[in-house]
Amino acid sequence: MDGSCVYEGRRIAYRVHGTGPRVIVLTHGLLMDGRMYTKLAPALVARAYRLVTIDVLGHGFSDQPHDMASYSMTQFGRDVVAVLDHLGIEQAVVGGTSLGANISLEVAVAAPDRVRGLVLEMPVLENGLAAAAAAFVPLALALRVSLPAMRVVSSLMRRIPRTTFMVDLMLDFVRRDPAASLAVLDGVTFGRVAPPGSERRRIQHPTLLVGHRRDPIHPFDDADVLTRDLPRARLVEARSILEWRLSPARLDCELCAFLDEVWASDAGEAQHTHAA
Repeated sequence: MDGSCVYEGRRIAYRVHGTGPRVIVLTHGLLMDGRMYTKLAPALVARAYRLVTIDVLGHGFSDQPHDMASYSMTQFGRDVVAVLDHLGIEQAVVGGTSLGANISLEVAVAAPDRVRGLVLEMPVLENGLAAAAAAFVPLALALRVSLPAMRVVSSLMRRIPRTTFMVDLMLDFVRRDPAASLAVLDGVTFGRVAPPGSERRRIQHPTLLVGHRRDPIHPFDDADVLTRDLPRARLVEARSILEWRLSPARLDCELCAFLDEVWASDAGEAQHTHAA
């Protein structure tokens, strides 16, 4: 089911897969959208989970303002809570990939009572900041100087029918409104990237972390640091950045086992608040 809600005057789009009270909410990577979880959805629905995927502001089918001030990690976290409110979901396992992982940390800090557990794939923390800046600042500059041409390219790419999962995952970046992409990049690059360590160490939710090696933007060291910051976290090493996209069976099993544990635990209901 596709839907949307209006929060602070802006439309936030989402998709709901499955039904039932055991909810997992996932947010996507930077300049992607919730369709990146298309292949994961059936595996979760088959285990009687309800999956909600969110297009945060500036992405997918959500509104895409061209003002960089509209975009921040804390704003994205509020977007997620707004969707929970709209759908009447009191509590969910909250997670995401890269940008989505960092957004999930913001949700856990800002609204701990709404979070049952966390699923964080490829978080970007202090060790990845230099590589992220090296990648995104030149990309933003390239977009800034070529906006007219990129608008033409984007229009042409949107005419290409959607086909296979991986092809669409790559093309969706080019299909985006380039002015919105530029605003998102500026807002994310020059703002808060994630909650600081002092706030992360107060997060008490059970957490599944997925990291991999050989990626400077998502260094394994960041996943390792976060595992040590979060007192109830465990770390699973992916074989590559593409494992969960191309050969998802092993990581799907890890995720489902974690979700079963979180929802089976009566203690989970008591772990919604920050440690004193």
